[in-house]
Amino acid sequence: MFYVLRKLKREISTMKLIKHPNVVKLFEVMASKSKIYIVLEFVGGGELFDQIAKHRRLKKDEASRYFQQLINAVDYCHSRGVYHRDLKPENLLLDSYGVLKVSDFGLSAISQQVREDGLLHTTCGTPNYVAPEVLNDKGYDGTSFDIWSCGVILFVLMAGYLPFDEPNLAVLYRKICKADFTFPSYFSTGAKKLIKRILDPNPLTRITIPEILEDEWFKKGYKAAYSEEQQNVNLDDVDAVFNDSEGLVKRETRFTSQHPANEIMSKIEEAAKPLGFNVHKRNYKKFLYAHVS
Repeated sequence: MFYVLRKLKREISTMKLIKHPNVVKLFEVMASKSKIYIVLEFVGGGELFDQIAKHRRLKKDEASRYFQQLINAVDYCHSRGVYHRDLKPENLLLDSYGVLKVSDFGLSAISQQVREDGLLHTTCGTPNYVAPEVLNDKGYDGTSFDIWSCGVILFVLMAGYLPFDEPNLAVLYRKICKADFTFPSYFSTGAKKLIKRILDPNPLTRITIPEILEDEWFKKGYKAAYSEEQQNVNLDDVDAVFNDSEGLVKRETRFTSQHPANEIMSKIEEAAKPLGFNVHKRNYKKFLYAHVS
């Protein structure tokens, strides 16, 4: 229970730091004695993983567009001192317009977690997308870790399968550490060149995001994304939602927002009604419920 709450607290804190068109937006966080309610942007297009499963592999232009949006999001996160550490198609959502949205910051780290050696040390992530230096257990740079994962995702988008995929974890990790993979014959020279520079097992020589942005293959049809104006973010209100000593919520209801509770509830009702929910008042409390036919 404590681990789940700690993971949730990390995710909420991280998402408060990030406001970008390619990252799922956090609107509000509310808590009762037994529940925590997170109001997120509605992203109705499903996971990017579903698109890959449906089409096996994506067309070059489509794969490139999603990869460009992913790099935009990751670049912004890094500029805010946030490292995702679990980038994979299952954590990339699409809205109804086909815009990519990064989600699930439950394993993320922020710059304050870096140790005196300048590195992160928690081993985490999904095995097929983890960078070699994470497996070596000697510390790693969060930026380089995320870039490696982006390279694996680009390969998957274009090939329809993983570059590193073995049922035996020991064999899988050996292949990752050696960057032992082969390209399909239909990959263009430009795509292969970029992916090889991203999937460089040496994090010190691995391509950086500024270098990716200057890559000729990447730049074709590229559109930069502009983040929302970011005000100073205060994370004290996130701490207020949680009782650090027992892992329980302190008060019956607590908001991280500065807006009045009535205004927030009104917005929730407004959003819920088009989805088939109705508002019911009982004992001075409001409930949202749906009719089941």
